[in-house]
Amino acid sequence: MRTARYHEYGGVETLVIEEVAEPHPGPGEIRVRVAAAGVNPIDWKMRSGALRAVLPVDLPAVPGRDAVGLVDEIGEGVEDVSPGDRVFGLGGITGASAELAVLSAWAPAPGAWTDEEAAGAGLAAVTALGGLRVLGPLRGRVLLVEGAAGGVGSAAVELAVAQGATVIGTAGEHNHAFLTSLGAVPTTYGTGLAERVAALAPDGVDLALDTAASGSLADLVAIVGDPARVSTVADHSGAARLGVHLVNAENDSTLLAEAGELGRQGRYTPRIERAFPLERIAEAHAYAELGHVQGKIVVRV
Repeated sequence: MRTARYHEYGGVETLVIEEVAEPHPGPGEIRVRVAAAGVNPIDWKMRSGALRAVLPVDLPAVPGRDAVGLVDEIGEGVEDVSPGDRVFGLGGITGASAELAVLSAWAPAPGAWTDEEAAGAGLAAVTALGGLRVLGPLRGRVLLVEGAAGGVGSAAVELAVAQGATVIGTAGEHNHAFLTSLGAVPTTYGTGLAERVAALAPDGVDLALDTAASGSLADLVAIVGDPARVSTVADHSGAARLGVHLVNAENDSTLLAEAGELGRQGRYTPRIERAFPLERIAEAHAYAELGHVQGKIVVRV
């Protein structure tokens, strides 16, 4: 099969397109014929070697964790899908940017989602929903999302609005119209955040979700008044120091199904800034490394 791989840690120049043996699903897994795969920050951080101390990979490695495609092989014990079903989901920390990928968590892909949208949903949705779930019921609450324009942040905004929250989202001014389109009240991040948020929510903010690890976690705790009402999906050291909820992305089919159902209802649509063909995955990684992406980047296979 055709796949993207890197044989050593390094820059985008390490990414090559080549033919390799097909993977096969183990017990509790499925294989999909990939239509598109997500490009996430963890992909380029792993490829660069920045995470080798905590997330080493077996080289050569295929980048990518989430994908959408048609099921074409089913592992032992799997009963909820059939060959030909269109699903989106997650595999290991590598392996998705290929013609065939093995998934360990999945859900039916809403018919209204394009392949690009479905490819961008998996990791962003489970990360966002995990970060929101630990905060408790959202209906009628005011939620502050730090880093609201990125892949996880934009998903969190739309998913929280769908659950009945009033959302204030931080982003650069050039992303404020984008946040408004998601249903958030936009504001800028950085110095003076508490004052700006107080002007937007004079009755106070109930909850906060950090997706940016920009050093603002202490400010978020001060704004809501209780570390138990703050979660982060990005700031590990800050979470330990301040006692806020730290949430890591999990391959959770229940969360994927929840996101998919909201997609079917028209209440959640993954936002894609750019899609690249697989042959240009090096460009996709380079673009992702620039940061400040609106929503997600994906590669079409």
